[in-house]
Amino acid sequence: MLIRTPNVYRPQSDTWLLAEALAEAALPRGGRAVDICSGTGALAVHAGLAGASSVTAVDISHAAAAATWLNCRLHGIKAEILCGDFEKTLAHRRFDVLLANPPYVPAHHREPVRGRTRAWHAGQDGRSILDRLCALTPTLLSANGTALIVHSTVSDPDLTISQLRDGGLKAAAVARATIPFGPVMRRCSNHLLASGLIQTGQEYEELVVIRADKTRK
Repeated sequence: MLIRTPNVYRPQSDTWLLAEALAEAALPRGGRAVDICSGTGALAVHAGLAGASSVTAVDISHAAAAATWLNCRLHGIKAEILCGDFEKTLAHRRFDVLLANPPYVPAHHREPVRGRTRAWHAGQDGRSILDRLCALTPTLLSANGTALIVHSTVSDPDLTISQLRDGGLKAAAVARATIPFGPVMRRCSNHLLASGLIQTGQEYEELVVIRADKTRK
């Protein structure tokens, strides 16, 4: 059971695919975990239940931070809840497990995304958050740390893998799932089609979980 406060994005297939990837990764218990772009805090809860010794969750939305706090309390997870931009709030921190389900849906407009839509829109190519996250991930991971990041193929998982490898990490796709378009993707389908990101008549997307491991200091 998860409580969703108003204006917080409901956990959907991408969240559960990442949670399954976390379970299948069989990471050592007792590590420090961080849930970036936490939303309801579903992944923070999963990290705590999986045996993390400490859990940190960060989201730029006050409503999401409140939802994360409520859900961690509900499931008995002691967590550090941070509200703000992840680059600023996590500066100089190190974690053994990094989980992220960031906004990744390409938006048709050029203006900065504000309000409720920032939970899913991420610039015209869907990478305004992903590019920043990939650049920061190598510095956020401790030695032998692992990151699991989920997003749609419309926002170029090959580029995510390439950027993580450029940062010195070992990276690869470890889970995939094809799902029907939800309300957000249906509303964005004209822009996705015009941008060549989907084909005419396409009504589905593929989700990808990318794992990145730090194998050196």
